[in-house]
Amino acid sequence: MQANENEENKFVWSAMEYEEKERSQDWFWALGIIIGTSSIASIIFENYFFAALLIIAGALLAFFAMKKPDVVIYELNSKGLVIHNRLYPYDSIKAFWVQADFTPGSPVKPIFFVHTERAFMPVLSIPINLDIAEDIHSIFSAQEIAEVEMKEHPSEKIMEALGF
Repeated sequence: MQANENEENKFVWSAMEYEEKERSQDWFWALGIIIGTSSIASIIFENYFFAALLIIAGALLAFFAMKKPDVVIYELNSKGLVIHNRLYPYDSIKAFWVQADFTPGSPVKPIFFVHTERAFMPVLSIPINLDIAEDIHSIFSAQEIAEVEMKEHPSEKIMEALGF
């Protein structure tokens, strides 16, 4: 992750789209066995649509497991938060939270949470470095946006435990 502040009062940093995980061939074999046996069971019970859905879902899981993460550029400017050229104006942001533990060796990942007005996935979780956590906090505090404690959704922890 890299961060910089330039003359136009922008604060810019970059981070990987998601944390890349190395998956062994055993992981892919397990996925194939689970999808294959579930699809066969669906066919035995004459639920062909579900079998097709499982096969498509398994193929998509394998595809996205092999996909390399992209680098995402984040920007805080006078108008709001910009992610992938999409602006989230400060007035559309309901709350924020900067999760950071400055204790050396802490297992807590530094994450910046933003609660937006979007109906679908209103809470954005953005990876950050510890060295920019205070800068982000001060920028959002200066905009008088509510600071509300937020945590990762439990589904993210489940997916992480499953190797996603």
